[in-house]
Amino acid sequence: MKTLYLIGMGPGGPEYLTIQAIETLKRTDVFFMLEKEGRGKEELLQMRRDILTHYLGDTGYRVVIATSPARRMEADGYKEGVKVWHDEKRTLFERLVRDELEDGQSGALLLWGDPAIYDQTLSLVADVAAASQGTLVFEIIPGITSVQMLTARHKIPMNRVGESITITTGRHAETCDPTEIDNAIVMLDYNASFQRFKDQNMDVYWAGYLGCPDEVLISGPVDEVTDELLRTKQAVRDRKGWLMDIYLLRRRQDGNG
Repeated sequence: MKTLYLIGMGPGGPEYLTIQAIETLKRTDVFFMLEKEGRGKEELLQMRRDILTHYLGDTGYRVVIATSPARRMEADGYKEGVKVWHDEKRTLFERLVRDELEDGQSGALLLWGDPAIYDQTLSLVADVAAASQGTLVFEIIPGITSVQMLTARHKIPMNRVGESITITTGRHAETCDPTEIDNAIVMLDYNASFQRFKDQNMDVYWAGYLGCPDEVLISGPVDEVTDELLRTKQAVRDRKGWLMDIYLLRRRQDGNG
C-alpha cells in the first residue's frame, strides 16, 4: 500500500507549519512539487524547498518536480475548461503515485494554506485513491490558512458580533449583486473585483504574499483605497511575475467599520 499526504504548509515561511505537519514531513519518503508555467515559478518551488531544508536538512528524502497542467479557456466555457484541467491534473497524480512511489512508501504534496480551502487537489487525490482498489490511501494535514493570517495581520476579528462570514471567490464577487455582500473574504480574485463595491459604504482589508518577506497590506474605505490597490497589485505582479492575494470586504454599520 502507498500513502499520500496533503500537507497544509501555511501561507508563507517555515514558521507557519503546525507540529502535526512537521511530524508528517519526517515520515515522508518522496515530496512532489508541481511547477507552474510563467515567471516566478522558481520562487514558488524554492519556498517549498526551504521548508524541507529547515525541518529535514538536505538528505533522507527525494523530491520529484512535475509540470503542473495549465488551465486553458475552452470553447465550451469556464466549467468545461476547469473539467479538462482537473482531468489532466488527476492523470498527473496517478502517474506520480504509480511511477515514483514504491509499495510501502509515502509521498506528500505541500499545499499553500490549508488543503481543504479552495484547493481542488484534495478532490482529485480522493478520486485517484478511490480508483486505486485499495493500493493508495491519503491523509489530510490541515494548515494555517490565509484567511486566519489576513485577519491577524490587520488585527481584526473575522466577523462582528451576531454576524456571519462568507468565504467566496473573485469570480462570484465579479458577478454578484454588491448589496448581497456584508462581510466576505474573497479569494482567487484575478480581476480586482473589489472595484465593484464602490459607493457601498464598505471597507476592504487586503493582503498580498501573506507570510512572505515581501508581504503587502492595504486597508481602508473601498472608495478611498481602490486606486492605490490597483497600482499596488500591478506593481508587485510586474516585479515578481506572480501574485497571491486575499481580502475582506466589510459593510460599515451605522457609518462605522
